[in-house]
Amino acid sequence: MTRILTRAAFERLQQELHELKTRRRAEVAAAIAEAREKGDLSENAEYAAAREEQRLLEARIAELEASLAESQVLDPSQVDTSKVGLLATVRLRNTQTQQEMTYTLVPAVEASVREGKISIESPIGKALLGHSVGDEVEITVPAGKLKLQILEIRYD
Repeated sequence: MTRILTRAAFERLQQELHELKTRRRAEVAAAIAEAREKGDLSENAEYAAAREEQRLLEARIAELEASLAESQVLDPSQVDTSKVGLLATVRLRNTQTQQEMTYTLVPAVEASVREGKISIESPIGKALLGHSVGDEVEITVPAGKLKLQILEIRYD
């Protein structure tokens, strides 16, 4: 399954992978070597902990490599800017409360409600995809039903 990422997210994952494969691997290898020098490995808690850390590190490296291999960087020039899509910044109005809100739709790995970035896989994100300015969407959320009108779509 292809995952679509922004250039920034793709580069962030590449940087994390590089960091894990270089600095973190060396640190874990040093911890294992140090624990090994302390004698009997069958009763060495430090050694067991270092090996577990190595196992988790290698699992994360494999996860990042698979994720990057399955990822595609979004080409902004290929986006229909008249409709809500990935990387759209959407200004909305709750038709019941008249409250306005603005969200940017991003891949799940980049979501941060604090920064106003919601996942395209979230209930609101899914409901907005493909809609245009003026459309009203009804979304079922844990608190009930929301009716949102799309006021503006921007691709910054």
